[in-house]
Amino acid sequence: MSPSISSTNEKQQAQKYKSQTSVMYKREPEKRIFVNRSMKLDKIQFFGFDMDYTLAVYKSPRMESEAFSLVLERLIYIGYPKEIRNFKYDPAFVVRGLWFDTMYGNLLKVDGFGNILVAAHGLVFLTGAEIENFYPNKFIQLSDRRIYVLNTLFNLPETNLIALLVDFFDKSEEYQLTQDKTGLRHGDAIMSYKSIFQDIRGAVDFVHGADADLKKKVILNIADFVEKDPRIGKLLVQLRVSGRKTFLLTNSEYEYTKAVMTFLLGDKWRDFFDIIIVDARKPLWFGEGTVFREVNIETGALKIGIPIGPLRSGAVYSGGSCEAFRRLVKAKGRDVLYIGDHIFGDVLRSKKTRGWKTFLIVPELNRELVVWTGKRDLFDQLRELEAKMADLYKNLDADTRGNSEMKNILEPTLKSIREVTIKMDNEYSVFGSLFRSGSRTTFFASQVERYADLYASSCFNLVYYPTFYFFRAAMSLMPHESTVQQTAALPPDQVEQIAKHGNEVRDLSQRMAKEPTFCFEEDDEGGEGSGQGSTPNNTARPGTGGESESDNEEIKEDGHQRLNNRDVIVPKTSYVESGN
Repeated sequence: MSPSISSTNEKQQAQKYKSQTSVMYKREPEKRIFVNRSMKLDKIQFFGFDMDYTLAVYKSPRMESEAFSLVLERLIYIGYPKEIRNFKYDPAFVVRGLWFDTMYGNLLKVDGFGNILVAAHGLVFLTGAEIENFYPNKFIQLSDRRIYVLNTLFNLPETNLIALLVDFFDKSEEYQLTQDKTGLRHGDAIMSYKSIFQDIRGAVDFVHGADADLKKKVILNIADFVEKDPRIGKLLVQLRVSGRKTFLLTNSEYEYTKAVMTFLLGDKWRDFFDIIIVDARKPLWFGEGTVFREVNIETGALKIGIPIGPLRSGAVYSGGSCEAFRRLVKAKGRDVLYIGDHIFGDVLRSKKTRGWKTFLIVPELNRELVVWTGKRDLFDQLRELEAKMADLYKNLDADTRGNSEMKNILEPTLKSIREVTIKMDNEYSVFGSLFRSGSRTTFFASQVERYADLYASSCFNLVYYPTFYFFRAAMSLMPHESTVQQTAALPPDQVEQIAKHGNEVRDLSQRMAKEPTFCFEEDDEGGEGSGQGSTPNNTARPGTGGESESDNEEIKEDGHQRLNNRDVIVPKTSYVESGN
């Protein structure tokens, strides 16, 4: 039979293929854990948990509103106008993962390449032409020191406050924009956007300090701020009954950790963990670390001397480093699954420098799924418009000359695509989805794909899986695979030539001893340095997850900054649902 098939036969074969494809069972979306890289839970010996926004889920927007108000009061205390006390936190405005350009005072939503998808100055969104005036080619590098990534849930109040303050001063008659557009002049003084941001950052750090009012308010009214999820005890008990070790690794200090965990698990909260480490100062903990001490659980004070092990169950430790932890508990990187909400402090550092398995908590995921399923008509419209664009270009080739007539034909469809994209974005927040803008994925999404082996809306979703579960990643498709039907007809001469080559390859393979291809669906049984980045001295190719000398300074202790260009990566072209 000729390799070329008719259009009718092609449709029939496509339908037959579809009907023969098995439908994979999947849990309810809100209970799912999604998979970027395959993982066998029975290989995990240590389950580590962050506390804030992981085990302790803060009530939103209650927590963010309180932090927002306290930061405002701190700014007024250091000299900002009392009028800003009227500002109100607006959860509809903010989204995680924005970049703040401290030079020009702009909030930027970018893709995995560094291309700017959306930009706003204060409360005003910039047009395409305005974006190009600031950023030629609508592109900016993360390695630029003026960029600060607002990536954590704790960053949400300051993201809103940055926009409000920039808007406030821009609109004030007492302030005039400087000629270079990097700040505002007030009399004989200049206030740069960078200095405004530094003041906000300082106020945020003050408010989140151990002795500041925010944590005191949370401790006094803990039920108003923290969700009490009954699954927390069940999860920790299940893991320990199955013979695994559990550890708590948090940046919060002991007294605050004790108050929150007592609320969640009762007075015996320490019995749920084999190891407890507070004041970790991640991501520094994954690198050089700090002084390792034991905490006096009666007074909260640090004991004199550095513990040399073994670490005792029921004890509480402070600081230290991942290297010291590894030595004391004799854990290889591949044996540890660390679960946290901070893409840089929890996930990126633990993956890149220590080779830990990683599980990212994304509380916004449920909202993303509601829009994904509930607003399917918008996604369908976008696909239809993209199909229409493809149809308009169908009969055009290199001989076609562009003209105003062709532009007039294409422009209405392009306009419709922009309008649908805006509608889609507005279903999430003013800045749109955490993971995408229209059909393009964000920088945050690309980092999740690269560094999070697993991700879910809650760590408690683990209770819906057996402790020996095999999380298997779905096949990732390249554009030539995702956009070409496997039933498509190719030129007969190509088919014949490739078929001949295939026969030669199969014949050669039968005559050669060859091991099965390693697909990362089974764990590599090699040692700690077997490509997993478990030790700080492992050799790594760029982008493989290991650490080289050039990585050492890419994340600063002050909050997850300074990734080098290697971390601005190409997101996957097509999304294939994974995880059950």
